[in-house]
Amino acid sequence: MGFLVLTHVVHKKKGNDFYGYAPYVREMNLWFKYVDRVVVVAPLCNEAPSNIDLAYNQENLDFVKIPEIAFISVKSAIRALFKLPIIFFSIFQACRKASHIHLRCPGNIGLLGCLVQMLFPSKIKTAKYAGNWDPNSKQPLSYRIQKRILSNTFLTKRMKVLVYGKWKNQSKNIKAFFTATYTENEIEPIKKRNYSEKLNFIFTGSLVEGKRPLLAIKVIEQLKDMGKDVTLELFGDGLLKQQLQTYIIANKLQEHVKIHGNKPKSEIKEVLKRAHFLMLASKSEGWPKAIAEAMFFGTIPIATKISCVPYMLDEGKRGILIDPNVEHIVNNILNCLLGADLLIEMSELAAQWSQEYTLDLFESEIKKLLI
Repeated sequence: MGFLVLTHVVHKKKGNDFYGYAPYVREMNLWFKYVDRVVVVAPLCNEAPSNIDLAYNQENLDFVKIPEIAFISVKSAIRALFKLPIIFFSIFQACRKASHIHLRCPGNIGLLGCLVQMLFPSKIKTAKYAGNWDPNSKQPLSYRIQKRILSNTFLTKRMKVLVYGKWKNQSKNIKAFFTATYTENEIEPIKKRNYSEKLNFIFTGSLVEGKRPLLAIKVIEQLKDMGKDVTLELFGDGLLKQQLQTYIIANKLQEHVKIHGNKPKSEIKEVLKRAHFLMLASKSEGWPKAIAEAMFFGTIPIATKISCVPYMLDEGKRGILIDPNVEHIVNNILNCLLGADLLIEMSELAAQWSQEYTLDLFESEIKKLLI
């Protein structure tokens, strides 16, 4: 099978290997187990792979380099318009030769892929929509266009569209899906936490505005000022790192808040086994892996009511649903701390649910889509 991947993920090359963002590549390597030949159409930069990148493990892989495009400013949009014919032609040629077309959405390349795939109605296709599929959510126009095309069975034929969460009134080609990080062999008895003493909070993810890491720090600051023994460890990197560090120093929070940067999966795993709470007040998510990973080891997520998060947390039975403001979050945490038994049950329910979604199950579901 000639398996084609169309993605906006920026890749890097080292020797004969192509690298990309590790969670994405780790998933694609599972898809590649069941195909003979792979073609990846994506942007390629000249940077060396970093510790958050991973190499594809498919030997029979061809890479088609296309320009990276963005529409975040007038200047970048004008540049993108000149690049579009090249990208469109590359995608068309790759689709023409492929047996199976796989789109990674949402994104600029995903949007072009949505348009080009309509020219190949007889080819088998899949699309992974890794963003928020909530029909009522406010999203950029390009995202809304992709969702419209993908869910229109007249424009999009012979395609399974994998989306996060279960939504009402969906077309027959929409399939509720999930993602996973850990295997069945990594399931362990859940450690019962003590919620009456020191509380350890963690944040895992990019240090960017959309993840609201500063909000997490301010919550810890207020809990500390109220006399609670609390710590927050942030794992990840991003544009806000220096700003966050400045805030921590200015407000004398060094003993309570630490930024660790990007760390290996194995190290994050050990932190999750002992943490009490994960805080992720994101503005937007698809299937937030940070939440599912925390739940896997009994860490209780504190998260905003976006995308499929209420479904993951069973409307608050498996975690704490919040509005994105400090007072609301602090009050919710304090109310939950009044019932230690409830928190222990919440931790156990979170683990039971998350441990159903293992890499083993994920791979078996992928296999069904390809064989």
